[in-house]
Amino acid sequence: MEATAKKNYIYAITVLGILFFTFGFVTWLNGTLIPFLKLACQLKGEVQPFFVTFAFYMAYFFLAIPSSYILKITGYKKGMALGLLVMAVGSLIFIPAAQNRTFGLFLAGLFTQGMGLALLQTAVNPYVSIVGPLESAAKRMSIMGICNKVAGVLSPIILSVILLKNADSLEKAIETATDTVQKNLLLQQLSEKIITPYIVLAVILTILAILIFASSLPEIKTVEEKPLAGSSSKTSVLQFSNLVLGVVCLFLYVGVEVMAGDAIGSYGKALGLPLDKTKYFTTFTLVSMLVGYIIGIFAIPRYLSQQAALKYSAILGIILSVLVFVTTGYASIACIALMGLANALMWPAIWPIAIKGLGKFTQIGSALLVMGIAGGAIVPLLYGYLKGAPFNLSNQLSFLICMLPCYLFILYYGIKGSASPKFQPVS
Repeated sequence: MEATAKKNYIYAITVLGILFFTFGFVTWLNGTLIPFLKLACQLKGEVQPFFVTFAFYMAYFFLAIPSSYILKITGYKKGMALGLLVMAVGSLIFIPAAQNRTFGLFLAGLFTQGMGLALLQTAVNPYVSIVGPLESAAKRMSIMGICNKVAGVLSPIILSVILLKNADSLEKAIETATDTVQKNLLLQQLSEKIITPYIVLAVILTILAILIFASSLPEIKTVEEKPLAGSSSKTSVLQFSNLVLGVVCLFLYVGVEVMAGDAIGSYGKALGLPLDKTKYFTTFTLVSMLVGYIIGIFAIPRYLSQQAALKYSAILGIILSVLVFVTTGYASIACIALMGLANALMWPAIWPIAIKGLGKFTQIGSALLVMGIAGGAIVPLLYGYLKGAPFNLSNQLSFLICMLPCYLFILYYGIKGSASPKFQPVS
C-alpha cells in the first residue's frame, strides 16, 4: 500500500510539474510581447505597453472566484483540462489580432489566456500544497517553481528569436520609413510573425488538456484537512487573517515579480540600452529565480522554515531595490535580475502559509489568492504612469517607489503577519 501511495504521489507531482512548465512558458512570454507589440502596434508613451501585463493579470482578478465555483462542479482534474482549453482559445485570438494589427485584439487574447490560467492556478496551487504533508509544501512548490522558471527562461529566448531577430535594424527601418505603404508593409510583416508560434502553442495546450482529462490524477477532498485551533466556529474565509494578509502579500509579491521579469526590458530601454540586448533581460531574472528555487528545495524545511524563507527573501528584495536606485547601466540591470533570487521563495512560502487550516474554505481561499495575482497588472502600470506625464519621475525613482513598499509589507508578513498565535496548529 505504501509503495502504491508513493507511486501515485510521484505520478501526481510529475503531472503537476508539466502543468507548471506550461503556464510558466505562457506567462513569461509577456516580457517579449511588451517590446514586440510596442513596435508592431506603434504604441506611444510609457503606459500603453504595460497594458500587456494589465490585460493578462487582471483576468485573474475577475475569474478567480468564478473559478472556485467551477472547480466545485468539475473537480480539480477536469478544471485543469478546461483551463488549458481556454488558454488555447486565447492563443488563437492572436491570429486575427496579428492579421489586423489590432492592439485591442491582442489584449483580448491575453485576457482570455489569463482566464484559463486563473482556472488552472486556482486548481493546481492548492493541489500541490495538499497532495503531500503541509510542512513540506514549500519544497513541493519550489520543485514546481523550477518547472515554471525553466519554461520562463526558455520562452522569452524562443519568442525573441522568432519575433525580434535583428530588432534594432528593424526598429530603425520602421522609424525612418518615409513611405506610408512601405512602413505599413514592414509593420504587417512583423505582426504576422507571431501567428505560427501561437498556433503551435494552441495545439500543444489542446493536447495537454486531453491528456490531463484522460489521466489518473486523483481528486483531493479539502474538507478533511485538519483545522487550526479555534477555526471550527468560523463561518467565512475572511475570518482567517493568515489568508487575508496573505492575499495582500501575494498581490504585492506578483507585482514585484512581474516588474523584475517583464519590466526589466523597458527599464533597460529607458537607460538607453539597445533592443537587441534588452529583449533577453527577462531570461536573466528567471535564471536568478531558478537558482532561488533550487536553494528552496534543499533548504526548506530542513534549514529554513517557510516564514524564515519569506523574511530573508524580503530583506534581500529591499536591499536590491535600494541598489537599483543608486546604481545605473548594467549594474542597475544586474540588481533587477538578482531580484529573481529574492522573489523565488516568496510564492512557495506565501501560498501554504495563507491556506493553512482553511479546511472546507480551501478552494475559495485559493481563489482569493489567485485574485492577488492582479498585482502583476497594477504595479507595472503604476511604474509606467510614474515615468510618464504628469509625474515625469526618473526611471530609477519610479522603480524604487513601486518596489520598496511591496518588499516592506512582504517582510511584515514574513515576520508577524503570518504568525498570529491564534492560528497555531492544533497540538
